[in-house]
Amino acid sequence: MRIITRKPLLEFAQKHPAARSGLDHWYRVMKQTTFDNLAELRRAFPSADPVGKLTVFNIGGNKARLIAAIHYNGHRVYIRHVLTHEEYDQGKWKEP
Repeated sequence: MRIITRKPLLEFAQKHPAARSGLDHWYRVMKQTTFDNLAELRRAFPSADPVGKLTVFNIGGNKARLIAAIHYNGHRVYIRHVLTHEEYDQGKWKEP
């Protein structure tokens, strides 16, 4: 999959070092694998949940939540947000 862009992962990991290994693992798996649908994605990330048009990933034992728009047909992943669990629960990231 092509990930657009890695910058939010790096910025979050800099602020929250405990999430770094989980984010690195997510990035490596996503970059090296091509997923054609949610069922295939869930084989690698069982906790991935669709929320509207977005997919939410629990990262590093719930240290972070990664929210992405995944275009399976074009094999692209657009990172929308990387949040702490508390920020995620506030719900400000949700699309109207």
